[in-house]
Amino acid sequence: MVTLDLRHVASPAVRDLLHLVNHPDFDRAQQQIEHLGGCTEPVRLTGRTATVDTTTGEVLRSYSTTEEPTGSLLTACGNRRSSRCPACSRLYAADTYHLIRAGLSGGKTVPDTVRTHPRVFVTLTPPPFSPVHNRPTTPGGDVRPCRCRKLHEPTDALLGTPLNPATYDYAGAVLFNAHASALWARFTTYLRRELAARLGMTQKAARAVLRLSFAKVAEYQQRGLVHFHAVIRLDGSDGTSQPPPPYATIAVLTDAVRAAAARVRVRAESDAVGERELGWGEQLDVREISAFGTNAEFTDQAVAAYVAKYATKSADASGTLDRALFCRPCQGRGATLLPHGTPLPCTACDGTGQARPLPRLAVARHMRQMIRTCWELGRLPEFNHLKLWKWAHMLGFRGHFSTKSRSYSTTLGALRDARRAWRTEQVRAHAGLPEPGPTTTLVVGHWDYLGSGYSPGASLLAADVWHRKEQERQFIAEGGCS
Repeated sequence: MVTLDLRHVASPAVRDLLHLVNHPDFDRAQQQIEHLGGCTEPVRLTGRTATVDTTTGEVLRSYSTTEEPTGSLLTACGNRRSSRCPACSRLYAADTYHLIRAGLSGGKTVPDTVRTHPRVFVTLTPPPFSPVHNRPTTPGGDVRPCRCRKLHEPTDALLGTPLNPATYDYAGAVLFNAHASALWARFTTYLRRELAARLGMTQKAARAVLRLSFAKVAEYQQRGLVHFHAVIRLDGSDGTSQPPPPYATIAVLTDAVRAAAARVRVRAESDAVGERELGWGEQLDVREISAFGTNAEFTDQAVAAYVAKYATKSADASGTLDRALFCRPCQGRGATLLPHGTPLPCTACDGTGQARPLPRLAVARHMRQMIRTCWELGRLPEFNHLKLWKWAHMLGFRGHFSTKSRSYSTTLGALRDARRAWRTEQVRAHAGLPEPGPTTTLVVGHWDYLGSGYSPGASLLAADVWHRKEQERQFIAEGGCS
């Protein structure tokens, strides 16, 4: 093998890439990177696996990472956040799209008759905590000047920030985010009660003939507050396979949603911030979802695409952070405990508990104050259960970004299992192995976590893969042929 003299190459990444390209088994290394589809921070594993015929004991196929050029196997990180990994977040969005679409149009074990069930698209918003810079519109859709008398552009950094930061209720805003999941849980409870009341039934009788199914996703507003978009559907008692009774109409569902949203309240008490009663804002939007193929705005496909779009976004979409702020060595406590219980100040964060000092965060002043409020409230004993210091980078929100009821449709796990089974079958067919039997073959493996991320040179190859795939997607979206 020819030894390369790369001392004249200034870039470490380019030097590493040249070493990788000249590796005798470069094709296999490139194949691994291509298979990840542009994942930015893959997981590196070491280990081995063997497929054994249980009747004869014959090893049908074996694999070890020692055979790999880099000595490890790369697997996708699977991060749903687009700011962390655009490639994996696209896959997550695609899975979310199919999950939502199946609950609207059928497919993925859901009968297509589900599209005849009453369905609405609901948006639940937070209340105001003080006036903010915005782009109000007239009934005709024209943009009016803000309260500051300025006509803001859509990209204006002032949008969503308080008109008067000194009077903005930061404590209320953070506590709303922290209790948003609890507000949603109470909303679904009240919604079932309101449905039963409007049908003139007890809740037990309503459950015998009616089932409420939903899927929702959280989105951050520009002011850093969470609001929810939800698909809500009425089914019969057996779920998707049975329509609800004829008297359970869209009008009944819409009226029940509005009544339930108005009832929801959660209390938060503290000597520092007083007693707060948290609830949804007055801007409640409830719209019927039309059948697929119509010219209406809210069709099955449009709603599924809208929900999937926001399933991959995080608080960083509103201008804050996409990584936890607390110091990992001391878990945000600022100190570690010695065996006899004596606290030892953490040297990693100088006792602050913060991985990065708040004044140095590269965020707007409004978001920094939201983060600071999370940190301050999180130290109060009465709010200790909210772990606000841990979720300061999420501005206090600690819930799941996308959730669904059990009977809404398929699951993300089922979609991933189907994709994994398809890939396994492709590998089996490529290797020329016989059809596996559920009782005649056994896969034995052992894996260890080695680390995450690429080498500098491999990261350049991954960026090229992502760029090519983005160009292909754009070409197809513009009407080209794949």
